Amino acid sequence: MKPKWWQGSLFYLLILVAIIALAFSFLPTSKKPETVDFYTFIEQAKNGEIDTIQQQGNIIIGLKDDIKVVESSFIGSTKELIDTLKEAGIELNEGGIKFLVKAGGFDWGSLLISFIPLLLFGALLFFLFRSARGANTQAFNFIRSRARLTSGNRPTITFADVAGVDEAKAELQEIVEFLKSPQKFIALGARIPRGILLIGPPGCGKTLIAKAIAGEAAVPFYSISGSEFVEMFVGVGASRVRDLFDQAKRNAPCIVFVDEIDAVGRHRGAGLGGGHDEREQTLNQILVEMDGFDSSTNVIVLSATNRPDILDPALLRPGRFDRHVVIDQPDLNGRKAILRVHAKGKPLAKDADLEVIARQTPGFSGADLANLINEAAILAARRNLKEIGMKELEDSIDRVIAGPEKKGRIISQKEKEIIAYHETGHALVAKMLPNADPVHKISIVARGIMGGWTRFLPTEDRYLWTYSQFEDRLAVSLAGRAAEEIIFGEVSTGAQNDLEQATSLARKMVTEYGMSSKLGPRTFGKREELVFLGREIHEQRNYSEKVAEEIDEEVKALIQHAYNTAKKILTENRERLKLIAERLKAEETIEEAEFKALFEKPVPSLEATPAS
Repeated sequence: MKPKWWQGSLFYLLILVAIIALAFSFLPTSKKPETVDFYTFIEQAKNGEIDTIQQQGNIIIGLKDDIKVVESSFIGSTKELIDTLKEAGIELNEGGIKFLVKAGGFDWGSLLISFIPLLLFGALLFFLFRSARGANTQAFNFIRSRARLTSGNRPTITFADVAGVDEAKAELQEIVEFLKSPQKFIALGARIPRGILLIGPPGCGKTLIAKAIAGEAAVPFYSISGSEFVEMFVGVGASRVRDLFDQAKRNAPCIVFVDEIDAVGRHRGAGLGGGHDEREQTLNQILVEMDGFDSSTNVIVLSATNRPDILDPALLRPGRFDRHVVIDQPDLNGRKAILRVHAKGKPLAKDADLEVIARQTPGFSGADLANLINEAAILAARRNLKEIGMKELEDSIDRVIAGPEKKGRIISQKEKEIIAYHETGHALVAKMLPNADPVHKISIVARGIMGGWTRFLPTEDRYLWTYSQFEDRLAVSLAGRAAEEIIFGEVSTGAQNDLEQATSLARKMVTEYGMSSKLGPRTFGKREELVFLGREIHEQRNYSEKVAEEIDEEVKALIQHAYNTAKKILTENRERLKLIAERLKAEETIEEAEFKALFEKPVPSLEATPAS
């Protein structure tokens, strides 16, 4: 426990008082005596101003609390001095040359001065031992689990807050029922899975759905990351695992959620440390603890990972993580539901159509969609609007995909014209091909590393692709370069990313999808994942050099055919290409409705000479 501020101040104050007391104890305590005549000396002794009388030769000294007060000369013997004092009514206890005039009270001041340093020194030792004990407690806390406990009395997240993963929620519903009424399952001899592994790409909602399970069941929820088990000291990770499961058993029924379990659950034997590797010891302890559950222990272990291929097989076997729930990217309906969840409580304008936004965001994860809504709200606030409109939502899509607008980038008129014809080439070829996605937006506003871009609006989510769809996709990718060559008679570096994507797709069509009529329906190359290096992919060639040449020829043929297709379409529609490109150069952005109007508009008679 962290000490309060006044405790530290009191400690330093006591040290200061001890130093002052010690200093005063070493200072001289004698006072310069006052010289008086003998009769005044007698009167002061009568009045109690003198406790003790000492005789030093013919000088008598009066003391008060062992401090010299007065001194006086006396001519005569000691007997005569005693007689003189007795005649004055002062009782004396004879004891040599020192005489006690009257018994003073208990000397509390001297006692306090003597004992304060000892008391302060004892207090100093007490604080030192207490600090050492605190440091020792911290050393023992070092090996304790750092899991964060969320109480189940006030659930903040339920299944209503999770959208787009209906199949996963249905599969996990029985976990909630088991935590609520375990006797129903035990009476039938059923054993609930001890461990559930949530598998999915980043941002798809694995952590969110784990919290929703705890919220639905109203049970404690322990959350910890796999990397928090691993430390530089050997044995710390295993100790934290033991402590975590001990806490979970004491608070059963509960849920233990280990996020990014691949940090400690990698395949054993793949590291440099062998059996003495700290990560392997932590993994072994997790395996032992999951096997050590009693059938009556209502503790569910949830874990999440986006790399199930590198997990140790012992971790995935039945009895440990024996149920795997795949949480994939949401489909069209899932994206609409996720957008509604994140738009709840935000003022949306009447023109804000979340279904159109969902169609424009294929491949977006739940985290991407949440970020999209947040970016739209930020844009609306920046523009001093009271509601989030459709323009803000679409601008936020551009921002999430390509980055913010680079308004400060200065582009020459020549480059602006090249970019306009390049993007118009993509859009025009996509409009003319039957298997290409519809064009939704064309822009030459620089975003991120892109000088301009064309966004398409798929009519549906695709899980299977045909050969004709790939052909049209290749033609659309190469249409920008073809437009530059047709209009300007040369090409630029703006098509670098288009060429990279087209080459990669053509090679996959030949080597992975078996879409080459010359090479036949077979795959080429064997890919192996090296566990030692994580998820490094090493491609092993299982074909000859002659086949490699044929693969290169097939890839070249596919790309050349697609390029010729794009070039043919643009040559036949050269005048329309110029019309749309000039409008794009003037307005910088063309939406779907305007693009359709320009495509249907009669083309004026233009000279066929290349633009300068």
